[in-house]
Amino acid sequence: MIKRFFLLAIGWFCVVLGVIGIFLPLLPTTPFLLLASACFMRGSPKLSRWLHQHPTFGPILQNWHQHGAVTRKVKRRANVMIVLSFALSIYLVPLGWHKIMLIVIGITLLIWFNRLPVVESVAPRRENY
Repeated sequence: MIKRFFLLAIGWFCVVLGVIGIFLPLLPTTPFLLLASACFMRGSPKLSRWLHQHPTFGPILQNWHQHGAVTRKVKRRANVMIVLSFALSIYLVPLGWHKIMLIVIGITLLIWFNRLPVVESVAPRRENY
């Protein structure tokens, strides 16, 4: 009972952060949705179905769960946001070793992310369902 409540609370918190991330460029949407999906799968099958059938979030989650891939559009946006957020962070931190650490983490993240496979999005037409 407590575990289920905890999973649902974290899931909803991640959904809220994911929605905010749509509008704030430095807050990523996809990782929060993936975490929300994982929490809902373990805590509430009904909420998991809702999230996976959502018109905006569903395709991102389906691509990830079925193919372990993202669309070109998601990859392009994520690359821009990763570079911008790390560049801002590097600019703002005062210590040199923090800057070096951020550069290494940013490069590692970009290498990992760009090695993910790309899946082509299918046009939302009746015959594609």
